[in-house]
Amino acid sequence: MLAQLPPLITPEDTFTEYAYFSSYSSSWVDHAERFVDESVRRLGLGADSFVAEVASNDGYLLQHVVARGIRCLGIEPAANVGAVARDRGVPTLTAFLDAEAGAKVRADHGPADLVVANNVYAHIPDVIGFTQGLRELVADDGWVSIEVQHLLSLVRDNQYDTIYHEHFQYYTVASAQRALSTGGLTVVDVEVLPTHGGSIRVWARPDAAAGQPTERLREVLADEQAAGLHDLSGHQGFGERVAGVRRDLLRFLIAAADQGKTVIGYGAPGKGNTLLNHCGIRSDLVRYTVDRNPYKHGRFTPGTRIPIHAPERIAQDRPDYVLVLPWNLRDELVDQLKYVGQWGGRLVFPIPELEIVEVTP
Repeated sequence: MLAQLPPLITPEDTFTEYAYFSSYSSSWVDHAERFVDESVRRLGLGADSFVAEVASNDGYLLQHVVARGIRCLGIEPAANVGAVARDRGVPTLTAFLDAEAGAKVRADHGPADLVVANNVYAHIPDVIGFTQGLRELVADDGWVSIEVQHLLSLVRDNQYDTIYHEHFQYYTVASAQRALSTGGLTVVDVEVLPTHGGSIRVWARPDAAAGQPTERLREVLADEQAAGLHDLSGHQGFGERVAGVRRDLLRFLIAAADQGKTVIGYGAPGKGNTLLNHCGIRSDLVRYTVDRNPYKHGRFTPGTRIPIHAPERIAQDRPDYVLVLPWNLRDELVDQLKYVGQWGGRLVFPIPELEIVEVTP
């Protein structure tokens, strides 16, 4: 069973010019570097290898492949983001992946020993065409590595803010198996990761080269089955828990306003817009938010019209509370924002449940 949204917007609407630059999250760049190191060891990649990444963004991952002297190519539909990757020395093609584009890359560059698709498999309305593109890219004895948020953690931990129009699908390992099979790819292994509040890294190969699945693949499938996510039973009660998140956050914000306390936001991620709009939060409750990405400065959060400023604004204004919208980067942001404790400010995490955190500078 595949959880999904209807394609209310096109990929061209979202990704032709894109506001998300992966490298502004230092923990995500570190995660990518560890993945490259592990993949080089696991697959024996070297100077004669070829690595392709789909939705390669600003070169956050492939820069580590370039540094190891391994030939690579990024395939990134957003021209503005791909230009940043090329500036840092990462070869990048501006294109959306489908079977035709995959075949062209293979003809021009050869088959890839490793195809990486991090946080993109959920962004594709044409799953079959995209999957066929992955198969065109990968060598007959190669590997495909896909990272995507795990539906198990989304449902269990009330991560409903991840549900928005840019994300068309929400995967279990079981549904990822079915989707990849449409392109002749077999899932042979899976890793459970803490990124984005709980993700899976699926390892797949062309059917003829797949071999036997690993024990941990069978274990994760069993966990999903036990949670009721292979049918409808595991989704019951999710809506009421989401409503509880909304009520708790609004109670806190209204009480803070009544007490004359100042609340500002940290981050302007896509997931934050789901939360802000669902809760009806405006600048009377959260005066503004800040983001490390200069592309967003001087703009407003969609729908709620909360101003977006540079992070330096926090130290200038010394707010009582900082509402952390990219809660999935908790460890990184607690460390970045510990200076808020200098004036007694505290951090607020809305998901999986409301939590107010004191920080020590």
